[in-house]
Amino acid sequence: MGLFSDICSCLQRRLRATNGEDAVDDGAEESSNLFFNLQTLQIATNFFSDLNRLGHGGFGPVYKGLMPNGQEVAVKKLSLNSRQGIKEFTNEVKLLLRIQHRNLVTLLGCCVEGPEKMLVYEYLPNRSLDYFLFDKKKSHLLDWKKRYQIVSGIARGLLYLHEEAPERIIHRDIKASNILLDEQLNPKISDFGLARLFPGEDTHLNTFKISGTHGYMAPEYAIRGYLSVKTDVFSFGILVLEIVSGRKNHDGMLDAEKADLLNYTWTLFEAGKSEELVRGSLDKYNLDEAAMCVQLGLLCCQASVADRPDMNSVHLMLSSDSFALPRPGKPGIHGRVQGRWTTSTSAPFTNNTNGSTTQTGVTKASIGSSFVEDYSRNSISHSSMEEGR
Repeated sequence: MGLFSDICSCLQRRLRATNGEDAVDDGAEESSNLFFNLQTLQIATNFFSDLNRLGHGGFGPVYKGLMPNGQEVAVKKLSLNSRQGIKEFTNEVKLLLRIQHRNLVTLLGCCVEGPEKMLVYEYLPNRSLDYFLFDKKKSHLLDWKKRYQIVSGIARGLLYLHEEAPERIIHRDIKASNILLDEQLNPKISDFGLARLFPGEDTHLNTFKISGTHGYMAPEYAIRGYLSVKTDVFSFGILVLEIVSGRKNHDGMLDAEKADLLNYTWTLFEAGKSEELVRGSLDKYNLDEAAMCVQLGLLCCQASVADRPDMNSVHLMLSSDSFALPRPGKPGIHGRVQGRWTTSTSAPFTNNTNGSTTQTGVTKASIGSSFVEDYSRNSISHSSMEEGR
């Protein structure tokens, strides 16, 4: 009953914020529309048929549903044997009812009946970014123009979470599978089960419980438990490099030099061969934008937390042709093995079902500083890169 009451109060607050205080009298009736009947969702999903199943995460399976009014929805169903599911469920409801942005997935409501707990979202027909990006048959649908738009859209969504939302929110699990795509392949950040709310002026915290996904995790967070907006910035940087290269952040099928995407990108950048990263994924691309995205990805993944740009600066870099782009310092790759971080602690990482990780013991790591040299975005040129979009 406590969970139900907690969610009800969140729904009421959203209604007051959306409709104004004059609409409070109608709140009870309107908030009831945000609670879905279990039987309705069972019928909509053909009783959660495998044919309607869209995927599965740490929270539980997700199903496509068709409501009686013809609206298509995505139903995220809490696994009954998930020990952390209740907390993640409540966290996601609370956060998503406070925020609204075109680059964030829209929560339509939820279902809380007996042991069953579900979240109901807008249905996005093109699934997630990884479904296209890492599939050789589908990746051609993401030409350079679309990839650049996806990078920019994700940046806008993160900027909203970090700077423009009612309270600062750190997502903690930015990755390709958590970026959903709408009909026009516009990106929407999803899965806020691990997100943290930073009330007031708080900008960071230290935690002994590390949650996220290997390969995307910032070193200071993975090893020392230092959580800040720059944690998301690091993950965003890895994701940008994946979008540009069309490959996963770690590929065990490649040789040691190329297996870790961040390390390989830094090696290419140092050798003045960044174009090789893009050339393997696309035949045609915008020369300046592609080179800038590689450099931007490395800037976001710098070992020094202070030297990473915030999302406001990232947005300016992506939207302004005249923004001076700093030269990145060394990325946070020390201690990174097969896309994971190694520590001397006796409490190792433990994997969750969605590829995420939790660590209960942390140790200190040496994080080096970076150097900065300004380069104009328009001055970047690589003659061997093909022009085009």
